[in-house]
Amino acid sequence: MTAATLFQSALASLPEIVVITGACILLILGQFVRKGQEHFPIAIVLIAALATLMLANEVRPAYAGMFIADRFAVFFKFVFYLATVLTFLLSRKYADIEGIGTSEYYVLLLLALSGTMIMASATDLLSIYVGLELMVICTYVLTGFLRRERRSNEAALKYVILGAVSTGIFLYGVSLVYGLTGTTQLDGMAAAVTADPLDPGLLLAVVFIVAGLVFKVGAVPFHMWLPDVYEGAPTTITAFMSVGPKAAGFAVILRVFLNPLVAASDVWIIVAAIAVVTMALGSFVALVQDNFKRLLAYSSIAHAGFAIFGVAAGGADGIASVMLYLLIYAFMNLGIFGAVIMMRNGDVSGEVIEDYAGFAKSHPGLALLMLLYLFSLAGIPPTAGFFAKFYVLVALVEHGFVMLAIIAVLLSAIAAYFYIRIVMVIYMREPQRAFTPALTPLVGATLAVTAAGTIGIGLFPSWFLKLAQDSVLGG
Repeated sequence: MTAATLFQSALASLPEIVVITGACILLILGQFVRKGQEHFPIAIVLIAALATLMLANEVRPAYAGMFIADRFAVFFKFVFYLATVLTFLLSRKYADIEGIGTSEYYVLLLLALSGTMIMASATDLLSIYVGLELMVICTYVLTGFLRRERRSNEAALKYVILGAVSTGIFLYGVSLVYGLTGTTQLDGMAAAVTADPLDPGLLLAVVFIVAGLVFKVGAVPFHMWLPDVYEGAPTTITAFMSVGPKAAGFAVILRVFLNPLVAASDVWIIVAAIAVVTMALGSFVALVQDNFKRLLAYSSIAHAGFAIFGVAAGGADGIASVMLYLLIYAFMNLGIFGAVIMMRNGDVSGEVIEDYAGFAKSHPGLALLMLLYLFSLAGIPPTAGFFAKFYVLVALVEHGFVMLAIIAVLLSAIAAYFYIRIVMVIYMREPQRAFTPALTPLVGATLAVTAAGTIGIGLFPSWFLKLAQDSVLGG
């Protein structure tokens, strides 16, 4: 690799270099500076976002074709930045209450962010694996950060064991691909599939790779880790995991579906089946949950299923609909988790749905924000969540998958019930006890940003869809 090539590769990966370097600096400075640690990582993310914006106008291949900086990656990186910055804002008060506000907490979040960024830009199975492992190893540790709580330790252990299994499945698929094609690059795989679309070995390899990736997005049958991990992890980490790693998994899946890798095969049938089963399980099991975080875990499974419908639709519009869905999901899901984190004060955990009884009578403004997030998650018009689902359904119908669209609508109607159930608890029940939410300025800023994003996309959905479509075509 010449000096010029090395410089171009370093320039293409400048945002990742900024984040990883910032994490290393914070790891050292954190041993000497104990106050205001959350401000430095926010500055690092903003610098990385600026670097990403500077690279957004052209396609920059790097590292011998294993990495690329294009508009597709830029779109996802800004979703990751949004999730990470809002997690930092939510963490200030919560980390003090739980006693986890150490520099290592912020370092691990930054390193997890860098892993998601590498996944979004990776164009080789090995670079995908590097980003994947960097992300999941950090989230393993963050899940068990409440070291004195048994459920946090248990959640981390389950996550490590099941995550290792999914990684093994993914690597087995990678080894099959390399053995059959002599390459691990996505373009090389696409050429091999196009040359021999019915090669059972290649199709089996694709199935293994997709299986390893759907674990990260919480799709059936690799969903079993998600409810326990969401419930046991610190709520701020649950909020981050529900958006960042999930979007990273979809970024890789969509990157695979952007090229002819699966165009000549019937792998879409497997994807459609996964979408139906995932959304059905998430919707039905969420109906009987009493723990708010566990309910949101099954909600996350259901939303992953709906997004996979867009993957099954395929084409540029199907992929763009998934990208828009993930952007909207980031705003509304971080908003509702922000409300749960706000409720963590004193002896109130905010995790029991009954804690919200009569919330509208004591805090009408905050209850209205929760109503906005819950209606958007349910997909009730004219919220942003409605348009997120609408464009996925349009992509399905335009590609001839009318039956899948009907199934998606019916399952969405079922899923809407458990969100409306919480709204009824908030607005139609009498308060059980008086308490004061931990509404700090940083938490308030997070709620304001998520509410503005949810409302803004709901007002101009076609503009944001066009942005996603341009990211697909421009990438």
